[in-house]
This record gives sequence, C-alpha cells and structure tokens, in this order.
Amino acid sequence: MNNSLTKRQQEIIPIAAYAAAGNLEKLKTAINNGLDGELSLNDIKEIVVQMYAYTGFPRSIHAINTSLAVTNNRQDNSYKTGEEAKIVPESNKYQKGKENVETLFGKSDAKAPYETFAPAIDTFLKEHLFCDIFERGVLSFQDRELATISALASISGVDPMLTAHMTAAMNTGLTEVQIEEFISIIKTIIGIKEADNAQRILNKITKKNSDTTKRTDLDSIFAQGEPNPYGKFFTGQTYLNMISPKDDVFNAPIGNVTFEPGARTNWHKHSGGQILLVLAGEGRYQEKGKDARVLLKGDIVRIPPEVEHWHGAAPDSWFTHISLETNAQTNQTTWLEPVTNEEYKN
Repeated sequence: MNNSLTKRQQEIIPIAAYAAAGNLEKLKTAINNGLDGELSLNDIKEIVVQMYAYTGFPRSIHAINTSLAVTNNRQDNSYKTGEEAKIVPESNKYQKGKENVETLFGKSDAKAPYETFAPAIDTFLKEHLFCDIFERGVLSFQDRELATISALASISGVDPMLTAHMTAAMNTGLTEVQIEEFISIIKTIIGIKEADNAQRILNKITKKNSDTTKRTDLDSIFAQGEPNPYGKFFTGQTYLNMISPKDDVFNAPIGNVTFEPGARTNWHKHSGGQILLVLAGEGRYQEKGKDARVLLKGDIVRIPPEVEHWHGAAPDSWFTHISLETNAQTNQTTWLEPVTNEEYKN
C-alpha cells in the first residue's frame, strides 16, 4: 500500500483549497503548477466545478473564471486536455447515487435529520451530487474526496461534513499517513488553525482521542505545574504554573493553565479584563448570553472587564492556555456559580 500522496494528488489539494478559500491569486499558481505537472485541463475543470457543491456557486464560478484566465494566458497550449466528462443518463439516478453514497460512507438504514425535515435535499444529494457529479468520470472517487476534504478543511463551521468526507476519503483507500500528509499541506498553504482542526478530526476518526494520552502530547513549551490551588472554582482537574507571579516589580501576572478533558472554570469575571493565548489541545470559551466558541492552538481571546464568562477543555481533549491578567493594579476576579453539564454540552 502506498503511504505517500502521489504528485497528482498533491496538485489537487491546493486547487481545491484555494478555490474554497477564495484566494484567486494563489489559485492561479496552483492551476499552473497542476497543468505543468500531472493534471489535465479537464481534471482541473472537474475539481473547480465540484467545488460548487461544497462551497457554493460564487466560489466555484470565481475558480472557473480563474482557470479560464490561466489557460488563456498560456499561449503555447502546453498542457494536456485529458478525457472529457460524461453525461449521466436520466434513468435511475437516485438509485445510482444511493449506491455511490453507500460506497463512500457505508450502508445505513437510518435517516439523517435533514432528510426528514427537508426530504427534497436527499433527492438533490443522491441524484445530482452523488450521481450527476460523481459519475462524470475524469476524476476517481478518491480524487473527488481528496478535493472535497481540501475544500472543507479550508473553511470554517463545517466539521461534521469534514468528518464524514475524511472518513469517505479513507474508505476510498487513502491511508492515515496520506491524510496526515494532506494535513501538512493544508498547514503550509492555508494555515495552522485549519490544519490543527483537520488533525483533531482525524484523531477522532482513528480513535486517537487525547483523553487517553498524557499532558506531554499537548506539545506545550511550558511546564504543567502543580494542581491548581484555585481548584474549588473549577470543575475537573486543572494545573497552574505561574510563569510570572504578581509582584511589586512587574505587576504582570501570567499563568500557564492546563485542563484535563472536560475540566473548566466556573462562571467568573475580571474587573480589569483578561487575555488568553491558546497553546495546545482543544478548548471552549463562552460569554454569558452568547454561543460557546471552540479554541484551538494559536487562538487569542480578549475578554473585556466585567464580562461574565468561562473557559476550559473540550470533553475529549486536554487543553492549555496562557492567562494574562490585564490592568493588574486594580484587577479583581469575581468567582460565580459552576458551569452546569447542560451549559457545558451546549
């Protein structure tokens, strides 16, 4: 079994990722690299056409226009045209799409909630996406799933879809090592935050949840410290390393706080505000009256004075952040009630 992505696969990733992210200048470079490499013009057409199903028509049409501009500028036509896509016959599209879904995601008799709420979407998905598009040829199912996860990893708010399609990509034969390589490419071309999120999803798929590992897997540059002396204001086990204690010389309290999976602070507020710098793991942050926010390595949270909030680890991940106390001369913390399990799960 091949444990590394082929050159062709490596060329698919940035085209789909930049198309999804809307970075048209870098998309031009990626398209040129693909045409100079292993991709044909029709390969690239299929990648950017498929993007509309996962990122919307505006992104896809921008990518199509960019592809056209690139080919128009290559006066010598120095690229392969490749095989033409085929048109799928009108008969029995739903059944064919259903078979393709089962090939990619596995067979299930259970209906997704969206199918019950809006049955038409199930028809659209099976007849159009998984039949009309996936049956066009040119790209293999594996190519299409690689393009799909490249797009989904490059945009936010689509973790359930990225999880499903990363699983489908592995069902087509992509190995864990190849997905790791894909993630390293996303890290280079899109960003650390997006790559870390994709890695977290891969870890869950492959059962490498961080609640079975030690704190050293957080890859934090600071020591974990001792059990938190303020533990009565926390749910679960936490650790504190005061990197810079409060004193009369610097008056700049800075602490490294580590949370075991599921651990979190009580609701609380600071009269002078607080800044959190996320070092590793996956966490949660919520202000009163607002939705909770997922925190990943590299995130920064600026908490204004007197804003009631809590922060802590995800249910299945260790988590560590730096806490900076702002306006330290007058800053006081007011500890409030614990975060309930219902609040935490929401």
